[in-house]
Amino acid sequence: MKLSVVIPVYNEKDTIHEIIRQVKDVDIPKEIIIIDDYSTDGTRALLKEITDNDIRLFFHEKNMGKGAALRTGFANVSGDIVIVQDADLEYDPKEYHNLLAPILDGRADAVFGSRFSGGTHRVLFFWHSIGNKFLTTLSNMFTNLSLTDMETCYKVFKAELIKDITIKSKRFGVEPEITAKIARKKCRIYEIPISYSGRTYDEGKKITWKDGISAIYSIIKYAFFD
Repeated sequence: MKLSVVIPVYNEKDTIHEIIRQVKDVDIPKEIIIIDDYSTDGTRALLKEITDNDIRLFFHEKNMGKGAALRTGFANVSGDIVIVQDADLEYDPKEYHNLLAPILDGRADAVFGSRFSGGTHRVLFFWHSIGNKFLTTLSNMFTNLSLTDMETCYKVFKAELIKDITIKSKRFGVEPEITAKIARKKCRIYEIPISYSGRTYDEGKKITWKDGISAIYSIIKYAFFD
């Protein structure tokens, strides 16, 4: 089994080396695919210094959003299983083994890591948690799933599954889009509790209320249309 770790990156110069170190430390055969979505804070220069053969680098020539970065990454994976990893240190790569288990033992086609089902997490914004639960509930209503955390970064797929999905969202609407499209395929989906070390906006958090509005649109759109 070979794991493909897809890391979309935008302006993460303070964390990019550390997340690469953490991912490399996980004892699983893997490739690391990093997509720089036209960072402007020096991240791009740091990535261009990397000469590690296990890391494949892709550079967008303009900022297009997380969805576009994932589309580039998924198109270039060569592993059997694919996991999405943010570069901001909010999610811990040590949990890969737990996330992969339902796929490796034949129970699942996709696994979602849930921040709201028992894992240790940093206490942060009340309204963010309400918004997340609202979006997850709305998504569940249209997909007939019972997820607790649709917006999670940690999504794991069999490679043939994610390669068979065409991603059209450019920004954070990619999360409900992927969820809707794998639900439509009647995939076996599992959830695993994960820890979460969320950031404040001063620490670099990027998602805003506008992305929430976009997510609502994506939930409704991709429930009925490709």
